[in-house]
Amino acid sequence: MNDPILVRRARLAQFAHLGQRLGYLAYGVAILVFAAGMATSFNDVVANTLVVLLVVGSSVLAPAIVIHYAVRAAVDEERGETLGDLDG
Repeated sequence: MNDPILVRRARLAQFAHLGQRLGYLAYGVAILVFAAGMATSFNDVVANTLVVLLVVGSSVLAPAIVIHYAVRAAVDEERGETLGDLDG
């Protein structure tokens, strides 16, 4: 792959994939922390951990999802499969 656009698109796709995995992982860990907190004593440490995990998960996941859809749209447009073209 020598085309710099395709190289950059592949790099962004890898970044989006990693961001989605990390974001969903943070959400999953937050669910486990919440369940453990409810089963034991829900104290300030559990609450602060939940807030941090949810903020980090959201901060990582939101841009990753946007980048994923941008890469997908670029690939679709390159193939000529745009859904936004309603003129026929």
